[in-house]
Amino acid sequence: MIFVSINPFALKRFFLFFLVAIGFSCLSCFGQSIFLGVKATPYDKQMARIRPSLTSEVKSKPGDISLGMVDLWMGRLRSIPYGFSRQWKTPTETQSGEAADCKAKSVALYEMMHSRGATNLRLVIGRRYVTSRTTHAWLQWDTADGSYVLDPTLNWRAVPINEFRRDSYIAYYAYEGAKRFRATEVALVAQN
Repeated sequence: MIFVSINPFALKRFFLFFLVAIGFSCLSCFGQSIFLGVKATPYDKQMARIRPSLTSEVKSKPGDISLGMVDLWMGRLRSIPYGFSRQWKTPTETQSGEAADCKAKSVALYEMMHSRGATNLRLVIGRRYVTSRTTHAWLQWDTADGSYVLDPTLNWRAVPINEFRRDSYIAYYAYEGAKRFRATEVALVAQN
């Protein structure tokens, strides 16, 4: 009688190849997002404290903000020590110098820019990377020169969206003033 055994190394290689193939096929899913208006998001109750900052009055005419000013503000916020808080901090609490997390720093930058006339500015909640275990907050600013990711927690300057890999800064929800948005992939909208 002849015994035939399956080589365990070949089986492991097959599963490794299979997982890599699935991973590469999923990368195309993380394309550029567009924002669709919604009536509510899962974050609405948490954000009650900072809603006045998002809907504050504009004190300057649109167009008075340069990338240099934004980079300066981001640098100041970036220098605040990181400290997670379950509660969303107001910009005043963030500016006090105590530790602040990504939510607090992003809201503070949003208020600075919005009050000085920035338009097409959104507070975004999503994942920093596809593999991130927790959510992250940052700003997205659309200008005539292009779209920028403003992340005062991790970056010292405004970075054009096209400089990031497709599997980073994956948006779930966004806020612009009193408007709420859910992010969806461009490819899904094109199909429908």
